[in-house]
Amino acid sequence: MSTPYDVLTRITGNRRAPQPMGERCEMCSEAIAEEHQHVVNVAARQLMCVCRGCYLLFTDSHAQLRYRAVPDRYLSFPDFALDRLSWEGLQIPVGLAFFFRNSALDRTVAFYPGPAGATESELDLAAWNAISAADPRVGLLTDDVEALLVRVSPDEQPVCFLVPIDACYEFVGGLRMLWRGFDGGQDAREYIDNFFAALAERSEERRL
Repeated sequence: MSTPYDVLTRITGNRRAPQPMGERCEMCSEAIAEEHQHVVNVAARQLMCVCRGCYLLFTDSHAQLRYRAVPDRYLSFPDFALDRLSWEGLQIPVGLAFFFRNSALDRTVAFYPGPAGATESELDLAAWNAISAADPRVGLLTDDVEALLVRVSPDEQPVCFLVPIDACYEFVGGLRMLWRGFDGGQDAREYIDNFFAALAERSEERRL
């Protein structure tokens, strides 16, 4: 005759080991791969990890939706209308920043990387509007989900790319992990160089 303990032992012995949860879609809880897509919660200004099915629900860039799918478009803008003087007019304290139009705020916002991650800058909108007017390629950005990533070096021409917004936050997150001291340190500088070299290879060139 089986005791309750015997029955419990058989049940637990036949039970499969729990599978690791892994990452899941933040909308439907479907399991997703490490490489996955994102949507932006426009009102909350938040990136969400999603499965392919949920991503496709929000790909219409013209619809007035709470969520917007982040596209996979990379463009380089050679000879972008930006010099050292106009960069200083933006009042960004470092030589790296990304800009995107926030539809909820109805204006362009700017962030720059640092030891604490992405820091929002008090963007001088008059200075930004002058740059936008001088280079119409700024108008190619899709609100909320694409950004203009700019690097300004003391001895080189500024470089400018249109990239998905999630690429900006991944870049800043990776840089934060390497940041040492006041200026980031050698590892951070190498990371920046490698990231922009990869961007140049991946991006389609778009001239005026």
